[in-house]
Amino acid sequence: MGKSITPYLLAFLLAAGWLTSARTLAQADIRLQENAPDRYTVQRGDTLWGIARKFLKDPWRWPEIWRLNQDQIRNPHRIYPGNVIVLNRQTTPPQLSVLDTVKLSPQVRSEPIGAEAVPAIPPNAIEPFLHEPLVIEEDGLAKAPRIVATEENRVHLGPGGIAYVNGLAGSGQQVWQIFRPGRPLVDPDTRQTLGFEAIYLGTGRIVRAGEPATLQIASAKQEISKGDRLVALGPPTLNQYAPRAPGTQIAGRVISIFGGLASSEGGRYSIISVNRGRRDGIEHGHVLALSRAGAVVPDPSAEVSRDRAPTIQLPEEQYGLVFVFRTFDAVSYALVMESARPVTPGDRLRTP
Repeated sequence: MGKSITPYLLAFLLAAGWLTSARTLAQADIRLQENAPDRYTVQRGDTLWGIARKFLKDPWRWPEIWRLNQDQIRNPHRIYPGNVIVLNRQTTPPQLSVLDTVKLSPQVRSEPIGAEAVPAIPPNAIEPFLHEPLVIEEDGLAKAPRIVATEENRVHLGPGGIAYVNGLAGSGQQVWQIFRPGRPLVDPDTRQTLGFEAIYLGTGRIVRAGEPATLQIASAKQEISKGDRLVALGPPTLNQYAPRAPGTQIAGRVISIFGGLASSEGGRYSIISVNRGRRDGIEHGHVLALSRAGAVVPDPSAEVSRDRAPTIQLPEEQYGLVFVFRTFDAVSYALVMESARPVTPGDRLRTP
């Protein structure tokens, strides 16, 4: 028997507010792609965002054309290769449904269902950022355990190297992540420092307790040195992402392009930091529109005097979309999904 799927298990589901918003769906302006197919068979390697883009000009609105209730939006990652998505253009708004699963191969049918679920966005673009802290509060590492020496006084350590750590204070924690503080994340509007980007270096395991304790480097993304700090490695958190527009009007700015200089530009699948976080209502899966303030240009029709040169403020232009995948109190990280021009620090982010 092949796997089957019911609509309530499909992704791109609204995380909250569905019952209220559902009453206005008939009036919603759902924009179909001009070449939207009547049906589409899900392929290996597809993402939910990419599938939604085949049907809709606004892909984050895909949940709105499913008949769902509040109890049916709790598990967003249940669409599989072989599912056939059918578009009904005769209803207002248009509606999507799923036919029975196409049988692919005995090997695929025997695998666990969860292993085949189509992800919302390309997982390889964000996996390195899901389980490693990215933002440290000001002075957040000041009291963290610190590497005070290295074996044979080596300047840099890699996997297998030995470091000596002070500050564990009898902690029973065995596996630690290793960091050093990075550049500050400064709000483009208030100039307030919201936190510091943490530079993730690798992991280590305590092989001998004490003060100092002996730490063996297990993995290293960068060279590890005397003075670097340790943070306890907690259990991984697996988040379910339901791409959707925020329920309120969000206005924020791009702080920086991850891994680049302050003046760096980004593009599709770049990671950006945003000057809005959980305290501002930002959640995993929120989709925000990228825009840039219009230029100020001389007014060619106005009379120019010695003291005044009349100008015209051009309108703000939307040019892309981002998908929030990780949130902190005052800062969030988002993946650029679509961009018609380079993304630069200071660009605006709004509810689409």
